[in-house]
Amino acid sequence: MTNAVPHEEVLATLNDPGFLLEPAAFYARLRHDAPLVFVPPLQTWLVFRYEDVQRVLTDYATFSSRVPFPPEQTDFTQSVNFMDPPRHKSVRALAQQSFTLKRVEAMAPRIAEIARDLLDAVLEREGFDFIQDYANPLPIIVIAEILGVPTDDTARFTDLSNRIVTGDQAAISELATYFRGLIEHRKQHPGDDLVTALVQAHTEGEHLSEQELVDFCIVLLVGGNETTAKLIGNALLCLRDFPALRQTLLEHPEQTPAFIEEVLRLRSPVQTMQRIVRTDTEWYGQTLRAGEIIEAVIGAANLDETVFDDPNTLRLERKGRHLAFGNGIHFCLGAPLARLEARIALQHALERLPDLRPVDHAALMPVPAYGFHGVVSLPVTHGKH
Repeated sequence: MTNAVPHEEVLATLNDPGFLLEPAAFYARLRHDAPLVFVPPLQTWLVFRYEDVQRVLTDYATFSSRVPFPPEQTDFTQSVNFMDPPRHKSVRALAQQSFTLKRVEAMAPRIAEIARDLLDAVLEREGFDFIQDYANPLPIIVIAEILGVPTDDTARFTDLSNRIVTGDQAAISELATYFRGLIEHRKQHPGDDLVTALVQAHTEGEHLSEQELVDFCIVLLVGGNETTAKLIGNALLCLRDFPALRQTLLEHPEQTPAFIEEVLRLRSPVQTMQRIVRTDTEWYGQTLRAGEIIEAVIGAANLDETVFDDPNTLRLERKGRHLAFGNGIHFCLGAPLARLEARIALQHALERLPDLRPVDHAALMPVPAYGFHGVVSLPVTHGKH
């Protein structure tokens, strides 16, 4: 199949701020005209259609999660995210034994308290930054408390996780060193926190190795911070785009979970997931060679008109499963926590500030990486001042 969209245009568009803010139109073109593209400067294949993205995420015999790392990187290489069966199954079982739904649901009152405190701090101001003052701090405080990390360090963790998603090796090493020390401390002084639970987790005689422990803590801190913060921010962007839903959510807060699912689909915080080709594979008339990288563009898959009717519209009654949290054996372990935080954060924001909305014509800066979707800053007004 000959691509009707040159790879040079694909690369240029992926780095264009306009695309990063509103990717739907270009994604639609790619799904139709270039469903599988190789971008030589990235040495990466990109795939955009729902069924193809689903295949890459689930066919681990062809597409491995054991992606390559820079030779100098030793930390953040043994994460469950980067494993294939059989070890993946064992590590995930150990992680699930500790990071339980019961532990997540027990955080609901504390998440609500954090939301109230953050809103109290901005209520008397005429306007504030929804991202910097609310969407960013809430999930980092939550995941820090779950892990048993001092919340005084949240600014540091926010900075480190922001740098880690860009591949900053120094940030990875610094966070790994921090967690190594915390893990050793918890071995001697157990607490009622997730790090202690992970240290003590065992099943059929197996434990997490020290590197697996460190890397899982990094995944939880970075994932629990980055993706949830973007989800909360993207929820307000969706209310901007579909203003009639504001009153619906105010009058029927029980509809908030359905709204969050549509935010996840329409503006997926994580846009791509990376795999490595295991064996030479023919696809769309092209040959994917063993060892090559492929990125499943879930942000495009979630807007696929062959799966979702009128995909660019937010519908609370929509059926069909989005891929925002991945699919198959690597479905995100933190999905229940992200959903809970986003629901509580949005409900509290609308209850306290029913007129909360982005400042008209504010110049928005997208997160500067096509693998993620959100804005760096979101000035808002609320009419309370």
